Amino acid sequence: MDGKIFLGGGGPDYGVAQGLDLKYANRHGLIAGATGTGKTVTLQILAQGFAEAGVPVFLADVKGDLSGMAKPGSPDHKLHAAFTSRAEKIGLSDYAYRACPVTFWDLFGEQGHPVRTTVAEMGPLLLSQLLELTEAQEGILNIAFRLSDEEGLPLLDLKDLQALLVWIGENGKSLSLRYGNISTASVGAIQRRLLVIENQGGARLFGEPALDLADMMRVDDQGRGMVNILAADTLMASPRLYSTFLLWLLSELFEELPEVGDPEKPKLVFFFDEAHLLFDDAPKALVDKVEQVARLIRSKGVGVYFITQNPADVPEDVLGQLGNRIQHALRAFTARDRKNLRLAAETYRENPAFDTEEAIREVGVGEAVTSMLMKKGVPGVVERTLIRPPSSQLGPITPAERKAILNTSDMAGKYDTPLDRKSAFEILAKRAEEAAKEAEQAEERAEEASPWEREYNSARRYSGSRVGRSSARQTSSRRRSEDTLTSAMGEAVIKELKGTTGRRIVRGILGSLFKGR
Repeated sequence: MDGKIFLGGGGPDYGVAQGLDLKYANRHGLIAGATGTGKTVTLQILAQGFAEAGVPVFLADVKGDLSGMAKPGSPDHKLHAAFTSRAEKIGLSDYAYRACPVTFWDLFGEQGHPVRTTVAEMGPLLLSQLLELTEAQEGILNIAFRLSDEEGLPLLDLKDLQALLVWIGENGKSLSLRYGNISTASVGAIQRRLLVIENQGGARLFGEPALDLADMMRVDDQGRGMVNILAADTLMASPRLYSTFLLWLLSELFEELPEVGDPEKPKLVFFFDEAHLLFDDAPKALVDKVEQVARLIRSKGVGVYFITQNPADVPEDVLGQLGNRIQHALRAFTARDRKNLRLAAETYRENPAFDTEEAIREVGVGEAVTSMLMKKGVPGVVERTLIRPPSSQLGPITPAERKAILNTSDMAGKYDTPLDRKSAFEILAKRAEEAAKEAEQAEERAEEASPWEREYNSARRYSGSRVGRSSARQTSSRRRSEDTLTSAMGEAVIKELKGTTGRRIVRGILGSLFKGR
């Protein structure tokens, strides 16, 4: 099928052969179906088809078994006979086992090359979604980003944001006059949410070197698109972190890639597995952003494919942007299930040969109801399709095989060592240190002035004024006490600055630390 990715079909019990036209592949798609009906294998088949067509792919390995795409299938596999039989049944005459060029990525840097972004690149909207902030707390986070821009305080990692929030909390009254009410309780709530993210390992996501999107849009020396696999089996323990990261990546593609119109094939295809995690309890502003990205990123040459159990998991406005659809079986055990099944069937272009709702209920494992975009982007008639067998290995590769691929990867060494350049935390620390030095210098100046004060007081005592002598003694005593207190405070500040955490260095020593010096 020239210009298409062959999906399956054929045989007496199925419709015409189905293929995904590369020209319309950037108009997005949906892979849906109940657990165990074959969604993951379908994703693997599509990803390999795109790669062989020279289109880079990004996907998340939620279950840990997509790593097998790095190896060809084997005749020794228990399903080998079934695969070859199915290939013959659907007319796939050139069926053979082949591997894909694969690059492994991991937010935690354990099963792949580390993936990082900066706090500034994430932005307040997505960061608020990640932290599950209230409207008031999101407002304070926006103030932090505004101050970061105005004062030249780069927000690269979480400690930068934490330091800036401490300063905002300490100077809330003065800042409230300009930005509105700043509640110390709200600042504390944000700090606690940041601590939760740190405990979940999210701190590893923020920092440098940040991910270069060009590294995910490569082709190998044979012209095959790179399959970028994000290890997400551990990441799924933090579903909010998982969905926010993928949405950030999608937003970065939208913002950085140039307009290309309708290319002959996509520049990149993005698979969003477990898509319901993105929309569960998501605020309207975030859903609107997803819809906007889905609608407009097509012109950037990027195709987005959502994988979920039920089409109802995807908001209607987003679902309307998904033209290429592969629907595996849906089970209808409850009234709600039956309603969702009926709604799913109604979204397809009807085929008089069979009842769509019944077909979605009855298709077996490895079968699907499909509708692909045709000429001029018109939805095709729904067909019952026997999905083709995969060419790459089903199931995961071994840890030793993964390590060998990582060691020989073009990305080896580029992201492995984190960088910690001068940013908000270091700038605020330096200003605090300068403030402490100024306090120490002021103390020294006060000590140098003491002899003159003593001579003045002595002259007053010589004048014979008992009241003057008493007042001078009280003044001298009080000032010596203040000098001692100032010295003690200076020593305490310097001791605090030398602490290991550095978390409390931005507590407003001698006024505003933002004040230029």
